[in-house]
Amino acid sequence: MVHESSAGRSKNVSGDSRLRMDSITGEPGLEGLPLPGPKSHSGVCIGVFTSGGDSQGMNAAVRAVVRMGIYLGCKVFFIREGYQGMVNGGDNITEADWSDVSGIIEQGGTVIGSARCKDFRERAGRVKAAKNLVLNGITNLVCIGGDGSLTGANCFRNEWKDLLDELVSSGELSKEQREKHSSLSIVGLVGSIDNDFCGTDMTIGTDTALHRIIEAVDAISTTAASHQRCFVLEVMGRHCGYLALVAALACEADFVFVPEYPHKEGWKDKLCKKLQSERDVGQRLNIILVCEGAIDMQGNSITATQVQELVQTRLSYDTRITVLGHVQRGGRPSAFDRILATRMGAESVLALIEAKSDSPALIISLDGNQVVRKQLMQCVQKTLNVQKCMKDQKFEDCVSARGRSFEGNLNIYKILSRLEPPKTASTENLCSSKYSFAVVAVGAPACGANAAVRSFVRMSLVKGYKVMGVLDSLSGLSKGNMKILNWMDVHGWAAKGGSMLGTKRTLPKDVGIESIANQIRDNKIGGILFVGGFEAYQAVVQLVEAQHLYSSLKIPLLVIPSTISNNVPGTDFSLGCDSSLNEIVSICDRIKQSALGSKRRVFVVETMGGYCGYLATLAGIAGGADAAYINEEDFTCSDLIKDCDHMSTKMENSQIKRGLILVNEKANTNFNTDFIFHLFSESGRRSFSTRSNVLGHMQQGGSPSPFDRNMGTKLGTKAAQKMITLCEKNLAEDGTVVATDPDCAVLVGVIRRKTEYTPVMELAKRTDFSKRLPLDQWWLKLRPLLRILAKHDDVYTAEAEDDDQ
Repeated sequence: MVHESSAGRSKNVSGDSRLRMDSITGEPGLEGLPLPGPKSHSGVCIGVFTSGGDSQGMNAAVRAVVRMGIYLGCKVFFIREGYQGMVNGGDNITEADWSDVSGIIEQGGTVIGSARCKDFRERAGRVKAAKNLVLNGITNLVCIGGDGSLTGANCFRNEWKDLLDELVSSGELSKEQREKHSSLSIVGLVGSIDNDFCGTDMTIGTDTALHRIIEAVDAISTTAASHQRCFVLEVMGRHCGYLALVAALACEADFVFVPEYPHKEGWKDKLCKKLQSERDVGQRLNIILVCEGAIDMQGNSITATQVQELVQTRLSYDTRITVLGHVQRGGRPSAFDRILATRMGAESVLALIEAKSDSPALIISLDGNQVVRKQLMQCVQKTLNVQKCMKDQKFEDCVSARGRSFEGNLNIYKILSRLEPPKTASTENLCSSKYSFAVVAVGAPACGANAAVRSFVRMSLVKGYKVMGVLDSLSGLSKGNMKILNWMDVHGWAAKGGSMLGTKRTLPKDVGIESIANQIRDNKIGGILFVGGFEAYQAVVQLVEAQHLYSSLKIPLLVIPSTISNNVPGTDFSLGCDSSLNEIVSICDRIKQSALGSKRRVFVVETMGGYCGYLATLAGIAGGADAAYINEEDFTCSDLIKDCDHMSTKMENSQIKRGLILVNEKANTNFNTDFIFHLFSESGRRSFSTRSNVLGHMQQGGSPSPFDRNMGTKLGTKAAQKMITLCEKNLAEDGTVVATDPDCAVLVGVIRRKTEYTPVMELAKRTDFSKRLPLDQWWLKLRPLLRILAKHDDVYTAEAEDDDQ
């Protein structure tokens, strides 16, 4: 397995004083491990509150804290209005029950309120807060907020014993109360749309904010193109340019201004030259993103108005400004934010029940696709160091301290931002190589594939390589149905769903490997990029197996995984699966909303995925489903009846009057969606009505999510760089490419934040070809979380008793 390494990274880290996010060591949590049993921690009291600015996904975190706590037997209290509610006490601190958090996962903002509290900054306010917590028996806190709120929680923890001593001295608490509540444990979750906290790859709310930005850019692009306008958009990020940077990658922005990486002297000339060259080759619109905290190399502010005036004065373009403002904080949370917040919220409770009296305050963070625990104040100090580096204008240190995720995005942007279109729309005179690259789509369409093709084409063009776009998938390749892709041919592709090249599920053996080999030879193709799902991966395996028969197949063969099913080995995520999850979750939100008037209704919803239960499981977590049936996890008719009985109990004994069941399309040959629908309809008819929904190809449609656009852009760029390296390394004396090494036929995937190039023949050993699945799937460890958060604790108690008999 070949690991990507950023140029100069070892030199940057070794021997200097820069502080990276990566140096903050994290301890794996209990996710994926055997969890404590139900009611195993009775008597533990936990308070949960949100503080500072709100962010989408906070409610999902609150829900997870409450339900995981109740499952473990803890008492969980809402502390309303943040620290202000803690200081005021009374009705602001109330015990939560299971149904209190029903239906909040899809809501933006925070249902328990948030406020900036001056009183808590004073010792007198913290004394009141300590008293109110003790009176409610709370000695464990989950704080959901930014670095200021989390720092305040740690300060409160450090003062806890002194605060209780003061309360005992004043007679407001007894010595017994002080001894019983002698320590305070803190776990923080970072809620911030800016993604400005060091120590986690993503903060709660960031992905949804990116959705709002991309939605705005997509809407503006149509009117901008109609009138040949330039739009300057100001996005949030006072001290952090993450939103602007990732949005620039995702929406093909022509220029971006972020505080961590100010443009060098002469940026005005560079900007105007770039815009002019794009107009010269036919581009009708320009998008410029400006982070609200953008500065130049001297630390002077750069505003959207300044950029507008520059473009109007020098180029005379019709230029408009749009300030997105708090729109970026609004709306329903994305699927990613719901899942992230749910995982973090559940892990925070598990961290609290394991905490000792001398345990440091922790945060729950995301490291790749793993939830880990890190020391809070180490991360806070890193975050403060970033701000200090920015203030001292040490911008390289600032970027390094932001961590790999930010640095990786910036490196890709720097590569793409340096790309300028050729002086003519034709590439005939541009490409110096004797051979061409080809790009072909294979399998079902998925959002994000076009973004990958776009960045691959443009990177290859600038490096002097002609790219042939294969039309109509492998059928087109076998017939020579190709066309040269020029710079403007792929303009705007990042925002388009489906496959602009056309795609089919046919494999090389179906259309004739010999025909494909002949076309590769006749068209002097030196490398092929396959963009697609399991079929694309399988196609490369078949071509590699036939290399001993056809010498023209001995060229670099790369695969970018693109399928909503996320069933391709060698990567944690495939292009399209995030967009599909958002479509499913959005539809499920509307389906559940339709039951508000009818009451007592259960919906059975079928999702795609083949034999892979990724969509059903992750959509179940994000949509607050009661169950998700998948092929990877066996279930019996008795299990279905138990779940139906649970649904009846829930409807009759709680305020929850609706249910959601997700079924993977190939979950079980006999217990299929129709069977489950009829079973629930009959068995539960006295308690609820049942409806069935098959989502079908809606899951493949729509616009790509920011995640898929960004991932597609990065993978396409990486694939072009890898292809060029392999071709140059395996160049024969006659100018042809002869690549026979296993590392020349690889899948370009993402595993734990890293781009990895894994030989397909190595992956074939770890693949179940009969069910088109990897033998190891990381997301299966989330299944217990789905079940715990969906069911009442009394059901688990009953099940545990049954198991003991």
